[in-house]
Amino acid sequence: MPNDDRRLSVLGFGIMRLPTLAGRIDRKRADAMLLSALKAGVNYFDTAHPYHAGQSEPYLGRFFKEYGRRNDVAIATKLPHWRTRSQIEMENMLAEQLKRLRTSHIDYYLIHNITGGSWESLVKRNVMDFLDGAKKSGKILKAGFSWHGIPEDFKPVVDSYPWDFCQIQYSILDERRQAGTAGLEYAASKGLGVVVMEPLRGGNLAAKIPKNVMDIWRERPDRTPACWALSWVWNRPEISTVLSGLSQESHLNETLALANEAVPGMLRTEEIDMISRARDAYKAAGAIGCTSCRYCMPCPFGVSIPEVFDWYNEWKTIRHSLSQRLFYIATVGAVLSGRNGLASQCTSCGICLKKCPQSLPIPHLMKTISREYEGTLGRTINRIGKLVRRRRNLREGKNHGGE
Repeated sequence: MPNDDRRLSVLGFGIMRLPTLAGRIDRKRADAMLLSALKAGVNYFDTAHPYHAGQSEPYLGRFFKEYGRRNDVAIATKLPHWRTRSQIEMENMLAEQLKRLRTSHIDYYLIHNITGGSWESLVKRNVMDFLDGAKKSGKILKAGFSWHGIPEDFKPVVDSYPWDFCQIQYSILDERRQAGTAGLEYAASKGLGVVVMEPLRGGNLAAKIPKNVMDIWRERPDRTPACWALSWVWNRPEISTVLSGLSQESHLNETLALANEAVPGMLRTEEIDMISRARDAYKAAGAIGCTSCRYCMPCPFGVSIPEVFDWYNEWKTIRHSLSQRLFYIATVGAVLSGRNGLASQCTSCGICLKKCPQSLPIPHLMKTISREYEGTLGRTINRIGKLVRRRRNLREGKNHGGE
C-alpha cells in the first residue's frame, strides 16, 4: 500500500465464507485452508465483527495463537458502527475486538460498510477523534473504510479524513456502481491504498452464468470464468490487494495459482475486449437495459435510479435470493445511508425520461420494481429504519446541545 513499508500479497483471504459444519466454522477444514494460503504467501487476512454470526474474529485469533505467524501477517477487521453510539462505545468495541483476535494491535482497521449518510452521522459521533486516538495509541496501525454507498458520495468521504486505505466492491459489473472505476482512480490519486472485495460477486460470477455470457467464456476454455474475472481486477495498477472469500479447497487452489501470475497489465488487448463483451452480455441478460451512464441523475425525489436497476438485474439473473433483497433495501434504502433511494420513492414526474439515452420507461419500471422486488418487505424495513434514525438523531441532538 502507498506510504507503507509492509509488502502485501496480491491475494487477501476473506474470512467471511469459511466452510461450516452444523452452523459453526469447520475448524479442521478452515485451518487447513489458511495454512495452505500462508504457505503460498498470502499475508492479508480480512475479517469483521459480524462475520459467521460473530465467530470469525475469535476463530482467527485462536488460529494465529495456535499456529503462530501473527508477526508475519496483516489482520484487517472493522468497526460495526451501527452498534456504537459514541466515541466511548467505539473504544470499547475496539478493545473487545483486540481481545477476540488475541492481539495487541490491528494492522488495518476499517469503518465497516459506510455510505455518505452514515458517515455524516459518524462524524457527529466523533469517529475522527476515535481513529486518531486509536492510531496514536498503537491499537490500530492503518485506518480505512469499506464502502457500499453511491458514487456521488464517495469522493467527499475520501476527502473528509486522512485515510490510509479504503475497501471497495469492484468487479466486471461494478465499473459504475458504488465507488466504481472513477472512485478507484480517485482514491489512488489521493494516495490511498485500495483493497477490492467481491471480485466475483460472492462467487456468482463463477457459478450462475447466463448462457449468452458462457458462450463468450468458451472462446477461451483454457481459463475458467473466475480466472478471467479475477484477472480483470488484478490488471488495475491502483489496487493494493484483492480479497477472495474462499469456502472450498478447490477454489483456494485455483485462486492461489492465478495469484502467482497476477500483476498490473497482465491482460492483452484482445483479452480485455473479450471480458468487456462478457460484461456487456451480463447486462444484456438482465431484465432492464440500463448502462449505468447516470445521465438520469440526480432524481428530484431521491431515487437512486442506476443502483435500483443494477440490483434488480443482479437479482433477476445471478442472485435470486432473500439475502440479496435485504441487502439492497438496507443499502439503497434509508437503513444504512439515511437517504431513501428505493424505487418506491418514484413519483412518475417524468424528468428522467428526457435524459435517458436508452429511452427506458423509467417511471413504469420503478413501479414494477417497487411491486415485484421491494414489496411489503421494503416498506417494512424502511419504516424500521426511520424509527432507528429518529432515535439516533434525538440522541445526537442531546449530545450536541440540540433540541
